[in-house]
Amino acid sequence: MKLYDYKQAPNPRRVRIFMAEKAVEIETVQIDLMNGEQFSENFRKINPLCDVPVLELDDGSCISQVNAICLYLEEIVPDKPLFGRNPLERALVESFNHQIQLNGGLAAAEAFRNSTPGFKNRALTGPHNYAQIPELAERGLLRIDHFFKDMDEHFANNQYMVEDYFSVADISAFVAIKFAKWVKKTIPENCANLQRWYDQISDRPSAKA
Repeated sequence: MKLYDYKQAPNPRRVRIFMAEKAVEIETVQIDLMNGEQFSENFRKINPLCDVPVLELDDGSCISQVNAICLYLEEIVPDKPLFGRNPLERALVESFNHQIQLNGGLAAAEAFRNSTPGFKNRALTGPHNYAQIPELAERGLLRIDHFFKDMDEHFANNQYMVEDYFSVADISAFVAIKFAKWVKKTIPENCANLQRWYDQISDRPSAKA
């Protein structure tokens, strides 16, 4: 298998952390997003959506999108499940993972891609161009503030996103907070619960993936 990656981007990092937690090693191929390699004819054949990560299987099949890749790896390497150990946990992990991506990861993307000069006409990932909307950047920053506050309240009574069970939802939240730093948003001083959780995740060996 091959993982098409870009070391600096947040979404591929979610997959790399997941792989590290599973102790899965996969050959990686770096796609230079800053120089537009994702739009090349060769890469479009691999992923018409023109983004990373993409997992290419030995038979040539390609899987794009973070959750799809991680679900595939979960199926082929079931040890140390990260999507839940029973039906209730799996449902809760899915729910939290969706909320985190919507309110954390996408909020940071909204702020970053609508305010960064280098992303003029590239406000959304993918093969099509979209103009930046400054108001969406402002809204993204506000959403990040709310995300931090909501997460802090959650961790007042939970060790991880799903009680005492480390899951893919924690990976998504950790990377979302890392991504927020790109728009100069860091965990507020009054969010001690969130900071405790963040420090705990940062200490995991997989956080360096």
